[in-house]
Amino acid sequence: NNNTNTNNNNNMSDNRLRCALAYRLEDKKSSSAEGVTLLAKYDHLSEYETHGGAEGGLYGGRDKSYSDAVGMVVSNDPPSATSQAGAIGGFKVVHSEVHQVIYGADSEGLCLAVITGLKYPSRVAIQMLTEWYGKFKEQFGLQAKSATNNSLTKKAKSMMTSMCKKYDDLSKVDKASALIGKVDEVKVTMQDNIANMLVNMEQAEGLAEKSDALNEQASVFKKKSADLKKQMKCKNLKMTIIIALIIIGVLIVIFVPIILRFKRSNEN
Repeated sequence: NNNTNTNNNNNMSDNRLRCALAYRLEDKKSSSAEGVTLLAKYDHLSEYETHGGAEGGLYGGRDKSYSDAVGMVVSNDPPSATSQAGAIGGFKVVHSEVHQVIYGADSEGLCLAVITGLKYPSRVAIQMLTEWYGKFKEQFGLQAKSATNNSLTKKAKSMMTSMCKKYDDLSKVDKASALIGKVDEVKVTMQDNIANMLVNMEQAEGLAEKSDALNEQASVFKKKSADLKKQMKCKNLKMTIIIALIIIGVLIVIFVPIILRFKRSNEN
């Protein structure tokens, strides 16, 4: 059970739009025990009606449906009365450990509410309630004044589905969220670039080490080449001297006898 509760908490601590609800605030003379009448509800993420409600004080545990629990929240802390006719106002935000309820009402007692994860911006939820109110008031305003419990759910389902789908994607309805999304994308790109840069730096360091090793080998090869060149020069000089001496010796052997013979012939 503890693991289940932890998973539920983690799932709800997000920026998702979960449920949309419409109530009629009853006056003190009404027979409604909780002071509100549920007009319509839509479980956008199909979590509450599927699983029987979420854990936590805001919903009263799994034995209460989300619509009854939110109805109790609205009844215990109703929205502030708005003096502007045909408009919704008096918005309130009620938090629990894992989720939040945002709701408001008009001067005739029509109350609209949404359940979201804790990270869902309340300003966007209020923006949704304001837009939804205009459509709901126009189509169901008269029926809402006398409708019985949950009697408008089927009729308003298409409208609530459309509104929830629109406002579940924050990047399309909230410039700040869209900007944050772009910043996150840039951060991811920068992180990838930095990682690639570090890899390239490591590769460059490896290449630098190899280059230093090659330079060192080249220096050794150059020194050995110079030494070999000197040795070859010495050998060539020695060979030149030896050849010169041989040639001189051969010339002496050839010309000395001729010269001696020439001298003798002159003397005779």
